Amino acid sequence: MEHKDYSSWRVKPNSSLKLRDIETLPAPTDLPTEEAWQSSMRKLGDKLNKLQGTLHAGKSQGLLLVLQGMDTAGKDGVIRSVFTHISPLGVRAEAFGAPSDLEKSHDFLWRIHPKTPALGEMVIFNRSHYEDVLVTRVRGWVKKDTCEKRFDDIKHFESLLADSGITVLKCYLHISKAEQKKRLQARLDDPHKHWKLQPSDFDDRQLWPKFAEAYEDALSATSTPNAPWYVVPADSKPYRDLFVADLLVQTLESMKLEMPKPLFDLSKVKLD
Repeated sequence: MEHKDYSSWRVKPNSSLKLRDIETLPAPTDLPTEEAWQSSMRKLGDKLNKLQGTLHAGKSQGLLLVLQGMDTAGKDGVIRSVFTHISPLGVRAEAFGAPSDLEKSHDFLWRIHPKTPALGEMVIFNRSHYEDVLVTRVRGWVKKDTCEKRFDDIKHFESLLADSGITVLKCYLHISKAEQKKRLQARLDDPHKHWKLQPSDFDDRQLWPKFAEAYEDALSATSTPNAPWYVVPADSKPYRDLFVADLLVQTLESMKLEMPKPLFDLSKVKLD
């Protein structure tokens, strides 16, 4: 299958980003049928599995996938769908909730760094260090100028990861307020999903414009050549998952991964 060009969804550094001007659904012709979605995800899963195996074996590079988005945008769903057929060896997901008292007594990146990938690892951040320039700002816990200083800290941090062999790929799952309403209602209607609901889900919905502004500033300020942001249309779950899977495969392919050389001369091995 041919890869798609996602460059138009890549956030330009220091751009005047306005999320309201970006579609939360792709063109109707790009929406996959169920059959096409399953076929494409299976092929991408096979590629991703092989690439991840090479990454793990080589242990010369690592990859960090950052997933951010409003509640119900699909961070958990992407992880389940995209990584279904991947060996758990060398792959892990890390979720970041509200910081503990100990974490709050340190700098905001203190709790993040130990969770980043080692060489040979692929790590998915379900929320991330960006919460400290999003929720903290919207809730008024830190001032806007503090967030702007943190943007520089984040860029230096991600540059350090890149210099250490870690490729950073960041996806903002872009959902509309109308679609979020449908998904929140679906959770309210399903007792098996009540555990996912928190008061903050509904409080944050009332602060939608402020969150959008905070995201616009953060994405624009921290999308760099070494750690780009992509705005992923997320109202369609199948399209969202295909987008992230294909982009992830393209990113791994661009890393020019290689299997390590054998530790000894295999031609001399003779099995009885």
